[in-house]
Amino acid sequence: MTSVETLADKDAIRELLATYCFHLDNDEFEAMAALFTPDGVWETAFGTGTGRAGIAAQARAIAQGERPRRVHQTTNIVIDLHGDTAMVRSNWLLFQNSPANSSDGPVIGSGGAYHDTVVRQDGRWLFRHRRIDRYVK
Repeated sequence: MTSVETLADKDAIRELLATYCFHLDNDEFEAMAALFTPDGVWETAFGTGTGRAGIAAQARAIAQGERPRRVHQTTNIVIDLHGDTAMVRSNWLLFQNSPANSSDGPVIGSGGAYHDTVVRQDGRWLFRHRRIDRYVK
């Protein structure tokens, strides 16, 4: 693999991570689940979804109730490429609006780490397994 191919693959994987955040933050759960392989696994602190339908259902279950507007940020992305498979580690923060009666502005709602196995299928990088390590007190 040439350095240009390596850079292109890493850029595509970073794009996958960012697209995931946009879909999740906009409650586009089917589109988010489509970023996984058909047998993909989404392992969260609130349960695990398996397969695209299971992942979308798990995301909808987590999103129940009224929630403040939010934005996920992914940082410190480290990608270890092995042909059509990559191991990816990154950190995340969730910024969200403070309560309506507060003047605090956006606050950090939660944070943690992602541990991903991504694969290239049909020329496209997809999550095979995303484990979310949510940091709590």
